[in-house]
Amino acid sequence: MTDDLRILICSYLEEELVARIAAVPGIEVINAPELLPVPAYPCDHNGLPRSLTETERRKWRSLLEMANVCFDFDWEDSPSMPGRAPLVRWVQATSAGIGGFMERTGLADWEIVVTTAAGVHASPLTEWILTGILFFVKDIPDVLARQTAHRWQRLAMGGLAGRRALIVGVGNVGRAAASALKALGVEVWGVDRPDADYVLPQFAGIASAAEIGKLLLECDILVLTCPLTAETRGLIGAAELAALGPEGILVNVARGPVVNEPALVDALQRHRLRGAVLDVVADEPLAAASPLWDLDNVLLTPHSASTMTHENEALVELFLDNLDHFRNGSQMRNVYDSSRGF
Repeated sequence: MTDDLRILICSYLEEELVARIAAVPGIEVINAPELLPVPAYPCDHNGLPRSLTETERRKWRSLLEMANVCFDFDWEDSPSMPGRAPLVRWVQATSAGIGGFMERTGLADWEIVVTTAAGVHASPLTEWILTGILFFVKDIPDVLARQTAHRWQRLAMGGLAGRRALIVGVGNVGRAAASALKALGVEVWGVDRPDADYVLPQFAGIASAAEIGKLLLECDILVLTCPLTAETRGLIGAAELAALGPEGILVNVARGPVVNEPALVDALQRHRLRGAVLDVVADEPLAAASPLWDLDNVLLTPHSASTMTHENEALVELFLDNLDHFRNGSQMRNVYDSSRGF
């Protein structure tokens, strides 16, 4: 067992949650919220960066130098973290999809344990996936237009039962979404790695990425929950969108570059898709001139569908569980694998 760990809090946590971590015997928690970015909304782990004085900057650097474990990455200079935090042996990330971040910052080759927040966001993302799909299945834009016009006229709505969905990525979020859709009468297929050998009862079947085009010809709904890797970048392009067809609904809660965005915009503008539910885009924040802002067949959220007001509680639960595994040398949850990109 590893004792006397110094844990540095690198993004804002509520005092009561810091206290929960500090209550674990044999550790020291270092928390200096006055040096951390200011959260712009509940559970914001990026926040508004502070303009530190030289004295404050030296203090932050000294805290990094003391730490053995970090809750989140160094907000001030993540790429230099291996040198700035030489004693760190484990970082708990606050995001599930960190592959792109690890590559951009060069931290993919850092020889420490990094664990992701996979699973923490499965429930809120599933709720949003269902919300987005139903937004178009129930034609909420038309419902709102009728209400605005004070028009009382009966109509027929679509339903989910009997439809077929394809979910690309069968991790925590994909599985939760599949269970919810199946419960509502949707036949759900999944896409995973060719070497996958497990049985997932919420799916009617699991296929490889090479079969996406064929499967989409029979699907009404495409949900993207996969990590961004070399294999998934640009996975959904013009051909796949055409296969999904004019009644198809695309939901992307993965990463923007999984979809060829110009092809998506073209399909939406030509009404070759029923609608797109986008929590992510290719370049964030979305440019003010992007057509995606104004298309009436797009439901857009600013990469926030996973963030709930109580998210930090779930993150700390995960951290405490992993802390126990780390100290005992047992298998930790959500260990990042640089060779796979997630």
